[in-house]
Amino acid sequence: MGGAVEKVWFALGKEFARRGHEVVHISRLCSGLPREEVIDGVRHLRVPGFDTPASLALLKGYDLLYSLRTLGVLPQADILVTNTFWLPILVRSTRFGKLYVHAARYPKGQMRFYAHAGRIQTVTTPILKAIIQEVPHLAAKVCSIPLPLSGEVPSTLPNHTPGAGSGKRLLYVGRVHPEKGIALLLDAVALIPRETFGDWKLYVVGPAESRYGGGGEEYLAELKRRAGEISDRVVWTGAVFDAGQLDAYYRSASLFIYPSLAEKGETFGLAPLEAMAQGCPALVSKLECFGDFIEDGVTGFVFDHRAPNAPQVLAAKLQELLADDKRLEEMAVSALRKAGEFSLQRVAERYLEDFASL
Repeated sequence: MGGAVEKVWFALGKEFARRGHEVVHISRLCSGLPREEVIDGVRHLRVPGFDTPASLALLKGYDLLYSLRTLGVLPQADILVTNTFWLPILVRSTRFGKLYVHAARYPKGQMRFYAHAGRIQTVTTPILKAIIQEVPHLAAKVCSIPLPLSGEVPSTLPNHTPGAGSGKRLLYVGRVHPEKGIALLLDAVALIPRETFGDWKLYVVGPAESRYGGGGEEYLAELKRRAGEISDRVVWTGAVFDAGQLDAYYRSASLFIYPSLAEKGETFGLAPLEAMAQGCPALVSKLECFGDFIEDGVTGFVFDHRAPNAPQVLAAKLQELLADDKRLEEMAVSALRKAGEFSLQRVAERYLEDFASL
């Protein structure tokens, strides 16, 4: 359903299998999918799960049920990678392999329950520091390996393919949720004079439905009301989960904007990296997690979302960039080069080396 972690582990599993490893991938049974199948050498087992509820307590309850169902189908293995709260607590038998806890979120006290794991692995430097701060006695077991790009990273800039008559495009891809800063982005665009904005369009691509992690239909309606006088500048596409379609959106844009406000909820930011891999430079908020691949003015652009006048700050940055095609073109080259460091092959190699070390 578009989640970054699900997408990259689906791709990593296929890469591990391509290199000769036996891979079993256990995931949620969704409508239209069989309980068991083989995809590109990976054996997929699926167990019933749940849509994300609004209640945190209910979420943990659902996660426990899902983990118990998963526990019932775990095969014998050398390495067991987990991505739920409860499963690493429940798994105690060594026949399932060395326990490898993939912790792609900021810790909230749960790391102390994973002392028996062989590895606690996260995806960015800020979360690595937060985990070690929470469980300093487990520091030797903690490491950081980034999320990979699940698709191919081209060696040269792709041809940008805006639709006929579409003009120039700004792009946001992600959940339409309050923590993503879309309201801030709309306010910033509204501050840019029409003669300056010209024929640019802002495309907002992503789900608002709560079952996909969005803010809900009422929140989407609120955003559209907020757009008001700039509604002709904004295109709302809704959810797009197909990787090929998303790449086409990235290639059609001149600048990707990710104004996330989620200080502890944003842990990697795969969407900006995906844009960079298609030759679209990214402008992101000043969250620490983006620092592993975006340096302001070097591999992308950064604005201070914490400033008291954040909409004005973002508007000024946008006006500066919209007026400088040459700078955007030069940054596209730097962004693509940086994205190459996160290719599926490179990151898979790091995982396999870490598995072997255990």
